[in-house]
Amino acid sequence: MWQFEYPWVFVLIPAPWLAYRFLSEYHEARSALRVPFFTSMSRAVGQTPARSSTTGRWQLALHLLVWVLLLIACARPVLVEKPLEREQPTRDLMLAIDISQSMQTQDYAAPDGRLIDRLTAVKAVVRDFIAQRKDDRLGLIVFGTGAYTQAPLTLDHDSLLLLLDETRIGMAGPNTALGDAIGLTIKLLDQAHEQEKVLILLTDGNDTGSAITPDHAAKMASDRGIVIHTIGIGNPQGTGEAKVDLQTLQDIAQATGGRSFLARDRNALQQVYATLDQITPHKVKTFSHQPKRDLFWVPLGIGLLLLTLCQLFAAFWGRMASRAPARAEVEA
Repeated sequence: MWQFEYPWVFVLIPAPWLAYRFLSEYHEARSALRVPFFTSMSRAVGQTPARSSTTGRWQLALHLLVWVLLLIACARPVLVEKPLEREQPTRDLMLAIDISQSMQTQDYAAPDGRLIDRLTAVKAVVRDFIAQRKDDRLGLIVFGTGAYTQAPLTLDHDSLLLLLDETRIGMAGPNTALGDAIGLTIKLLDQAHEQEKVLILLTDGNDTGSAITPDHAAKMASDRGIVIHTIGIGNPQGTGEAKVDLQTLQDIAQATGGRSFLARDRNALQQVYATLDQITPHKVKTFSHQPKRDLFWVPLGIGLLLLTLCQLFAAFWGRMASRAPARAEVEA
C-alpha cells in the first residue's frame, strides 16, 4: 500500500497553463537585418529555410510530463509496509531478599541431596523465576540491618542475574529490616508509570530494627497500588531473630491485596513461584508501527532521465539538421 504525504501539492498541476494564459509575453530586444524579399531570394536559390523545432508539440508534452513528475516527487509518495508489533511490559516487579546472618543456615536440600544455605536455595529459584519473566521490568533489593538497591528496575535481566550472583550474606548487616525494605520499594516504584506494581518479599526472620514499622509501610504501599506477596523461608518454630514472624508477613500481604507463603524447603519455594506466576500472569502491551519507505526518488529520477534524453535528442537532431545543407552543396 502506498500513499502521498502531501497530496495538496497537486493543486499546482495547472500552474504552467495559468502562467501561459495570464502572464504577459516575454520579448527580447535583439539586433537583426530585415530582408523584405527573403522568401523570393530563397526560391531563386532553390533552398527552403529550416524551421526551429524548439517549440515542437512533443517538447511541450514532455515538459508538462516532467512538471507532473516533479509534483509527484514533492507530494512525497511513500510505501506503507505491514505493521510491526512490539511488546512492552505492563508490570514493574521488585524482589526484596533477606541477606541477614540467619540466611546462612543450611537446612535446604539441593537437587543432589546435600544441604545448602537458605540464600543459595533462594538464588537458584529466583534465577529461574527471572528467566520466566522476560517481558517484565525487574528490580532487586537486598536487606539486613538496612535496605539497599542491588539493581533498579530494568529489562536487562542478564545484568540483574549477575548482580544477584554477587549478593552475599551479611552485606547489609546481620539484622532484618522488613519495614525499610518495603519503604525502599515504595520509593523506587513511586516514579514508575505502569499500573501493576508488585513486590515479592523473601525473609527468614522478623523485623528487628526498621525505621518504619512493617504495618505502616504496608499501608503506604497499599495507598500507592503496590501489591506485596510475602514468602517466609525460615523456621516458624525458631527463636529470636531466626523465627519467621508469619503473622506479620500475612498482615503485610493482606493489607496490599497479596498472598503470604511459607517455603520450608527448595521444592516448596519453587511451588511458591509457580503460584505467583498464576497470580500475576504474564501481560504485555502490544504497539503497532507501520514503517514507511520514501518513493519520491522514482518520479524525480524519471523526470531527470526524460529531460536528459530530451536534451541529447535535441542536440543530435540539431547537428543532423546543420549537416544536411552542407551535403546538399557538396552534391551540387
